[in-house]
Amino acid sequence: MIMGGGKAGGGGMDGCARPGDRARLLHRRSFLAGASAGLGALGLGGCATSDGLILAEARRTYGPMPDEKFAIPAVDISKVDPKFYRRTVRYESKEAPGTIVVDPSNFYVYRIEGEGSATRYGANVGRDGFLWSGDAYVGRKSEWATWTPPKEMIRRQPEAAKYARGMPGGLDNPLGARTLHLYQNGAYTLYTIYASSDPETIGTGITSGCVGLLSQDMIHLYAQTPVKTKVVVLPA
Repeated sequence: MIMGGGKAGGGGMDGCARPGDRARLLHRRSFLAGASAGLGALGLGGCATSDGLILAEARRTYGPMPDEKFAIPAVDISKVDPKFYRRTVRYESKEAPGTIVVDPSNFYVYRIEGEGSATRYGANVGRDGFLWSGDAYVGRKSEWATWTPPKEMIRRQPEAAKYARGMPGGLDNPLGARTLHLYQNGAYTLYTIYASSDPETIGTGITSGCVGLLSQDMIHLYAQTPVKTKVVVLPA
């Protein structure tokens, strides 16, 4: 589907999957593909303290979520570049507060907060040939959604056929704990912003056009995003 001048190569019904399936195809990851500033002037002791504070905050931010319908484990933050940790940043934009901006070139998703600031999340994005750009909006929201592979994916990955009638929500489900379904002109685009439990995918292009955030980040964004929220996907 062509989206605002960008292109995608075969993403389908909740089917933004990663290639290179190997023996792990039936595992969640098989279907989904998919720095802090230096303080050298403060001396080694200052850097160590700063790094320690960053790591401590990351452990709190990405800790376990045992009260979810399916208990979400802590993120192994050693697998995530610190520049992709959630944080509030300066971000000038003409978009209204609440707007979601996807920057696939830099693997970031922003939620505009207004007054020149935004909440920034690290993300995985579409791989080469599956990138798209343009404006959309959140037409539907799902918690622990059922995932249905598209026909295109089943043709590429016959092992996915067992889920042709839907894969129930859960930790192994490709859509994860929360999903924002993207629409244009009343029609589902087949693209989503979804929750990923694969920290090593953040900062990479692995999907068929969907955008993945760490589960803890996606739950944070989801809670602040009503239906009809505008989503802007920048050119890669």
